[in-house]
Amino acid sequence: MTNPYAPPQATVRDIVDPSLTSVVADRGTRLGAAILDSFIFMLMVYMPLVAWAMAVGANRPLETPEAVTRAFGVGGVLALIGLVAWASITIVLMKRHGQSIGKKATGIKVVRSDGSAASLSRLIWLRNVVNWIISIIPLYGFIDALFIFGESRQCLHDKIADTIVVKA
Repeated sequence: MTNPYAPPQATVRDIVDPSLTSVVADRGTRLGAAILDSFIFMLMVYMPLVAWAMAVGANRPLETPEAVTRAFGVGGVLALIGLVAWASITIVLMKRHGQSIGKKATGIKVVRSDGSAASLSRLIWLRNVVNWIISIIPLYGFIDALFIFGESRQCLHDKIADTIVVKA
C-alpha cells in the first residue's frame, strides 16, 4: 500500500556542465609556451638594449665613460619601454584569459584546480612572485619543473597557487 502523502521518489543525478570539463595541457605544450614566453621577453626587453649598443658602437667608438653612459642610457630607456609593453600585454592577457603571450600562442590557459577562472592577483602573486622568491633556494627551479611529471601535471608553483594548465 502506498502512502498518498509521502514525498515523491526520484533518482537525482548531478548534471555536469560540458563547458566546465577541461583537458589538462600536455607537458610539451607547456614547455613550448615557456620557451616562447622567454623568447618574446628577450626580444622585447633585451634586444633593444643590445641593438642600440651595437649600433652606437659601430658608428663611433665608446672611448670615454660619458659616451658609454650615454649609449647605454638610451638603450636602457628602450629596454624599459620594451618591458612596459611586454608587461602591459601580459597583464591584459592574464586578466582576460588566464594566459601569457606564449600560452595564448600555444592554445593553453591557467585556471583554478576546480576549473574556475584564476584571478589576476593569484596568477601574479602566487604563481609568479612567490615562486620567484622561493627560487632563491638552490635547485628549486629544477624541482619545480620535475613536479610536472606527476599524475596531475602540476608544477610546484601550480600546487602553491592551486591552479592547473588546461587547453584553451
